[in-house]
Formats: sequence, C-alpha cells, structure tokens
Amino acid sequence: MRTYLIALILFTICLTPAVSAHNQTPDTIITVDSTSLRFSPDTVTINEGDAIRFFWSGQILPHNAVEENGTFDSGDTESSEDYRFVFVQGINGTFEYYCEPHRTLGMVGQVIVNPISNASNNTTTEGNQSDMPKEDDDESFMPFVSIQSLMSVVLIAVLLRKENKLQQ
Repeated sequence: MRTYLIALILFTICLTPAVSAHNQTPDTIITVDSTSLRFSPDTVTINEGDAIRFFWSGQILPHNAVEENGTFDSGDTESSEDYRFVFVQGINGTFEYYCEPHRTLGMVGQVIVNPISNASNNTTTEGNQSDMPKEDDDESFMPFVSIQSLMSVVLIAVLLRKENKLQQ
C-alpha cells in the first residue's frame, strides 16, 4: 500500500509542471472606455490557444461582452467584470461581439483568431479546417504529457511489479 502512495505522489509531482507550463501566452485584455462607450481595444488579433480577458472595474454603467454567434458570453451586465475565454484549437476566424445595452451606441468589437497552422502568415478562416493540410510542429501530439510524467508511469509500473513479486 505504501508503494501505491509513493507512486501516486511521484506521478502528481511530475505531471503538474507540464500541465501548468503548457499555455504561456499572456491574455489579451479588453477594457471599457467609459467616456465614449467603447471597448478598448475594439479589435484584437490573437492565435488559436490564446485567451481574451474582458476586464473592467467600477464602471457607472454596467456592461457585458456577447459574441454574435454565441461563441462567448460574459453573462449579465456588470459594473465590474473579469471574464476570460480561451480560443482552443479549431476555434478561429473573425468574431464580432457587442455590449448588449450599448450596442446601438456603437459599443462593438472584433476578435480575429488566426489558426495555429497559419499563424505566421496572418490569414484567418472560418468554419471547419479538416480539409487543410496540417503542418508538423515541435509540440507533442499530447502537449500535456511531459517526459517527467512518462518516466513516472514507468517508475510506477516497476514499483508495482516489484511489490507483486514480493507478495508471491
């Protein structure tokens, strides 16, 4: 039983840095310009895997951020907001969003999300990407699995096998 506990602790320690270090791109922050009822900046360009963060505090008028097709929605209008949305791989293109109560006053914005495979040439696409050829990247096919976690699995297997032999 002690071997199982040690193996679990080793596995957890080895896996944690790989998971937390995966996404290292800082969030793109979008605030509210309350003097002209606008998002600031009103247009941003990011890549798949990046996140946008709608952040404002102490606004007299409440706001929200809603994407036209429901891709993201910060919820009810608030005078203070901290809403984050990650554009995972496969979600790319141009996304139009607005503040519900101030849309008619021009409080609108745009997020342009470049696909990972085409991020270097700044093209955007919408819809399904299954017909596009995929480029080889340096990242693992399972980016959350590190060499440390694989080694800990091997260590667990060896310890379990050794314990089974001792019990027989």
